[in-house]
Formats: sequence, structure tokens, C-alpha cells
Amino acid sequence: MSTDAELVDGWRRGERDACAQLFERYYDGLARFFRSKLPEAADDLVQRTFLRCFEGLARIADATAFRSYLFGIACNVLREHYRSIHRDGARLEFTSVSAQELAPSASAVIGWQQEQRLLLEALRRIPLEDQILLELCYWEQLPGREIAAIVGTPLGTVKAHLRRARQRLEAQLEALARSPGTLHGTRSDLERWAAAVRQVLDARELAD
Repeated sequence: MSTDAELVDGWRRGERDACAQLFERYYDGLARFFRSKLPEAADDLVQRTFLRCFEGLARIADATAFRSYLFGIACNVLREHYRSIHRDGARLEFTSVSAQELAPSASAVIGWQQEQRLLLEALRRIPLEDQILLELCYWEQLPGREIAAIVGTPLGTVKAHLRRARQRLEAQLEALARSPGTLHGTRSDLERWAAAVRQVLDARELAD
């Protein structure tokens, strides 16, 4: 299987198959990234991210870091979209505003298990930047240095922000949980529940 760097080089040479392989390789991850926040716009935002990536192809200094570059673009596309649909978009502070506040209609899900619904709703109620960090960590299983490159923040700061994000998520889980048993199960095995939510997001789109 070709590496990202090999495919990027092929893409630069105009090889359509290389572009198609990169799209196929990263489509699911990008779709998850957008569906958990803006399910109705996810497909368009995925396409916009790849178009932006293509436009900036010559600026990729290290082709081996293509994944970081791509998710960095996705973060920017997400923020730009939120700003475009809000009257005071230029003043939005994503370190304090949540996806639930930015797009409240996207929180409802159909056919989900209680724990999966609880975790997604809790994620959507913490600040957007915290949600992004946790999803990159638990869903995409990216190492700290790569997350730092994606969000443009020093590694030490990212580690501190991840700890804070987990604390905020636990507080939201506690506020949303209807039974102590559900809360204990979700908090004690966050990685497993995160994987379950990821699978559901891969299998279907969120419903209003």
C-alpha cells in the first residue's frame, strides 16, 4: 500500500488515482469529524476540505505529515463555516462556545444506545476546541505531537488542554446521565464508548 507521501507526490504530478486513494483513505475520518458537529453539512465540508487541500498542495512542506495538514484544514473549514452562519461570527470564541450552542438541532439521534447518545451529547456541550481535541485523541487515535500540529498549539499545552477537556466532559456526563450506572460505565471506559460512537457515526448520519 502506498504511503501518504507517495500519494501526495503522485497527486502533485497530476495522477488522479493518487488523489482518489487519499480521498478514500481519509474520507471516513473527516466525515466523523464533521458529522458529530454539523451532520447536515458534513458532506459539503468534507468536499471543501479536500478542495482547500488541493489548492494548497504546493505548500505541504512535509508530505509524510499529510494527515496533520488535512485535519488542520478541516479545523479551519469548520470554524469558517460556523462564522459564516452566525451574525456575530467574527467574534465567536471556540474555546468557550460549544457545538450544541452553535447548531442545537444536530444533537438529536435516532436508534442509538443510551450510553452512545449520552457521550455524543456531552461532547457537544463542552467548548468546541475541547471537543476537537478529544475526538482527535479518542476517535482518530492521534499522538499528542500530531494533535499539536493540527491545532497549532505546543505539545505541553495540548496535554494540559486534553486533561481539562476530559474534566469538562465528565462534568457534562454527570449533568446529563439519568442513572448512576450509565454514568459510571461511560466514565470508566471512555475509550470503549468513544469507539462505539465512532462506529455509529461511520455507519449512519445523525438525524434531526
